[in-house]
Amino acid sequence: MEKSKKTRELITGGLLLALGILLPMIFHSFGILGKVFLPMHIPVLVGGFFLSPYLALIVGIITPLLSGLLTGMPPMYPMAVIMAFELGTYGIIASLAVRKFRLSIVLSLILSMISGRVVAGIVVFILANLFGVQMAPFVFVKGSVVTGLPGIAIQLVLIPALIYSLNTFTKTEMA
Repeated sequence: MEKSKKTRELITGGLLLALGILLPMIFHSFGILGKVFLPMHIPVLVGGFFLSPYLALIVGIITPLLSGLLTGMPPMYPMAVIMAFELGTYGIIASLAVRKFRLSIVLSLILSMISGRVVAGIVVFILANLFGVQMAPFVFVKGSVVTGLPGIAIQLVLIPALIYSLNTFTKTEMA
């Protein structure tokens, strides 16, 4: 990758990481529940469409951990740990799906959302069995999907629109 593209990608990753920390803070400051609308997920999922798989994975992992350290949201253990695996999976799967497998934006988004939740369930299973965390994996995943339905719906509408708009804008900017 040429130097200017790599620099642009790092700047984009940093911006999305910052948004992943700021959006939940904004939601919470207005009394809007993050676990319902999933504001941290949006920048990470968008990153999957604009970043290399490696950088998308890193942004997904670092966002909840850094947010937990800086703001206390999500609580570091176990939620930020679980979310680091979940969001890291979102980033890498979305990036691979569009870059390597040339899947559509919507299909890539759905595949990454399902994969991330499966990985979150596996992490909960491991934490429950190795460290005594009082969570049942299936109940956790089912609860996160049911509670997050408004956020999932927003993601399925907003993210493809954002991707198409940003792609159109960047192509216009480059011309």
